[in-house]
Amino acid sequence: MKKKVIVGISGASGASLAIHCLDILKQANVETHLIITKPAQMTIAYETDYKLDDVKAKADFVHNNTDVGALCASGTFKSDGMIIVPCSMKTLGEVSCGICGNLLTRSADVVLKERRKLVMVVRETPFNLSHIRNMETITLMGGVICPPVPAFYTNPKTIDELNYQISARSVESLDLGIDIPNIKRWKQDD
Repeated sequence: MKKKVIVGISGASGASLAIHCLDILKQANVETHLIITKPAQMTIAYETDYKLDDVKAKADFVHNNTDVGALCASGTFKSDGMIIVPCSMKTLGEVSCGICGNLLTRSADVVLKERRKLVMVVRETPFNLSHIRNMETITLMGGVICPPVPAFYTNPKTIDELNYQISARSVESLDLGIDIPNIKRWKQDD
């Protein structure tokens, strides 16, 4: 059976990470259900050369963030997990407090209540105490906090290589059992 993943894009900086994640999931033949917030739409325009329709075309299904009746808002929708990339501190705070005012936060809440994998690629620096406490709450609920911290041992030559590695590791955190091409692993010299 084909794997299904909900991909949420919130308004934090890092829109290219979401685009890489969508590409990785498509290449692995994973069905994607995309939710993009209004601030994310602005960030995509500011940070990338992609048009919004080009990003949407990378997903199998696109859901309006205001449609809290969409199928991914129900526990009966059998997803294999959800990734929010990038994840703003606003979105993190709402999910950690169970505030489900839109489809993105409702879907994340459902994934947590159904004990499915939620990966949040939180994007802010430095963290204040409320950010850290919200991350702790998500972790205690079974979610995975995956800040986009680069692995410099991969010796990236371009920003795009760096972003791909971060995105690949984020998708890997979903534990889908898929092969991700071109992910660089730590190698210890003998």
